[in-house]
Amino acid sequence: MPATHPLPEPRKQGGPQAALIKLGLGRDIDLALHLPLRYEDETRIVKLRDARDGDMAQIEATVTACDIAYRPRRQLVVTVDDGSDTCVLRFFSFYPSQQKALAVGTRVRVRGELKGGFLGWQMIHPSFKPAAGELATALTPVYSASASLPQAYLRKAVLASLVRADLSDTFPPGVTQALKPTVWGLREALAFLHQPPPDVALATLEDRNHPAWQRLKAEELLAQQLSQLQSKRGREVLRAPALAAMPRGLHEQLLAALPFDLTGAQRHVGEEIARDLGRRIPMHRLLQGDVGSGKTVVAALAAAIAIDAGWQGALMAPTEILAEQHFRKLIGWLEPLFAPSGLRVAWLTGSQKKKERSQMLVLVASGEAALVVGTHAVIQEQVQFKKLGLAIIDEQHRFGVAQRLALRAKMHEAGHEPHLLMMSATPIPRTLAMSYYADLDVSTIDELPPGRTPVVTKLIADGRRDEVTERIKAQVGQGRQVYWVCPLIEESEALDLTNATATHEALSAALPGVTVGLLHSRMPVQEKKAVMSLFTGGRMGVLVSTTVIEVGVDVPNASLMVIEHAERFGLSQLHQLRGRVGRGAAASACILLYSAGEAGRLGETARARLKAMAQTADGFEIARRDLEIRGPGEFLGARQSGAPLLRFADLATDSLLLEWARELAPRMLDRHASLAQKHIGRWLGGKSEYLKA
Repeated sequence: MPATHPLPEPRKQGGPQAALIKLGLGRDIDLALHLPLRYEDETRIVKLRDARDGDMAQIEATVTACDIAYRPRRQLVVTVDDGSDTCVLRFFSFYPSQQKALAVGTRVRVRGELKGGFLGWQMIHPSFKPAAGELATALTPVYSASASLPQAYLRKAVLASLVRADLSDTFPPGVTQALKPTVWGLREALAFLHQPPPDVALATLEDRNHPAWQRLKAEELLAQQLSQLQSKRGREVLRAPALAAMPRGLHEQLLAALPFDLTGAQRHVGEEIARDLGRRIPMHRLLQGDVGSGKTVVAALAAAIAIDAGWQGALMAPTEILAEQHFRKLIGWLEPLFAPSGLRVAWLTGSQKKKERSQMLVLVASGEAALVVGTHAVIQEQVQFKKLGLAIIDEQHRFGVAQRLALRAKMHEAGHEPHLLMMSATPIPRTLAMSYYADLDVSTIDELPPGRTPVVTKLIADGRRDEVTERIKAQVGQGRQVYWVCPLIEESEALDLTNATATHEALSAALPGVTVGLLHSRMPVQEKKAVMSLFTGGRMGVLVSTTVIEVGVDVPNASLMVIEHAERFGLSQLHQLRGRVGRGAAASACILLYSAGEAGRLGETARARLKAMAQTADGFEIARRDLEIRGPGEFLGARQSGAPLLRFADLATDSLLLEWARELAPRMLDRHASLAQKHIGRWLGGKSEYLKA
């Protein structure tokens, strides 16, 4: 490699150099780790007579014709001859300079996908350059770039960064022995991946099993494990109030007053949380459990411990429906026990009238509100707690880093934090817990309360809607209730209201005498509450809804869930929706109504999701399959804005590397602290700061 690779001067202020910064490539190491998306083979010339249809080929030929055609649309049509055959090059978008560069008689080197046919060879929008100079000696990298960042500029910038960047080894001596014996050094691996020799098979680069890739994956996973562990240890120097339940206090009273017995799993995780609360180190625990496993009562018992110790608790949920569900349960359990002390459960939401909100703010500030339940309104600036000791965040993946930090900042003592309990009804697969959630302690409720009936899941094609309607009639006739859920059509907040409204109208017409309700997120809050009140009170037979009922709705009398266009939902979301039924003693079912589309068949991913739903009701197995199908994004949600995401490693295939990094991280922080810091800085820069949330 040459000693220097000077960067070309940018043509104007804010050109390629600004584009590098925008892509997060401000440091030499960032450029060195910006690996190619794919490669082009410009190391050899192929004769047209030896080519095959569909080949990506580079030919060297002379232009024999260059014309602008206008049918069927304006295009530049160029014919070239390489001495063995001819090929037509078509450009549907072109500049005069390109037409000039392809003048008749010009010798050019052309690369593109060859298409054969009755009229001979052709290439659509191939790349081309003058047929001069030596052929490339390595595969040509193609990088993720932008309009203001040409590939040629980026290639030179990357090569320059490989010379300048500090790529010295940050692994402690001897640790690569546990990996594949052929693992390369970092500089060797990066040089290879940026400029692979022409004899390497593209498949070995694309499947990421080459030793060079093994090194990059090991480096990345170690950086993640180190940063997560460092974040966890960093919290151990902070202080939190030591909270302990009083003998014959609120915690014991609540346990005695509950109209049901806790499951073994609930008791076990409750003890884990109680131990954490009793320490002066801030708890940072994730409570995960399948749909209906009873996380709310565990949270209530944790809040009771905080209140026993003279502190306040706060529970924040992402939607008003979910927050209100918690509020009703907590009031029912706690307020009868509060009567002698005059304590209250406060309610805070953005839809409150000003007078009610002002009253609640006074209760929170005075400490009379021992527990505060609400939505994002809980973290607004005007909400001032007297003594916040425990923060509970439900469906935590729906909140961003800043929102989680804002709730914890409600304790105003320097160097102190409240204990934090995060809850998720989406079970986290083991490899995900080991990587993205390695900074948390995880408690798992892996047992459902007795009396929960298994839910039968059926896949039914959209063309059989009439049969589904008849089944709804039968359920309502037996005094049962039914959900019918319509999806989001686009990945945005724009709801398919026409679909939901049309379904509501069709079911209303098909079910005379049955109250059919409609619920979606754009309805006024009071209207939503009125609809939900009718349904939860048993006065509405069928509720047509968008996914606003995904979590937090508990109607034991509901025995049938119909999910329209089920192929458009993620696995975890389907499982959450299915969990809305089977909460009572009646046999329950979930119908996944799917549409095969114009092609008459489902896509591979959609088919895999629906098959998984039909095969298992185990939330942990569902989560494992969802990770395989969709990757970690579904589970992380807003946490992605903070957790260092994996660019190279794959949790589904690199579990052994993850185990290696997880085992090495604590030893490296303890015995090789300077190497650990250098490694974190190289891979994460300032991103590790987000792990505080």
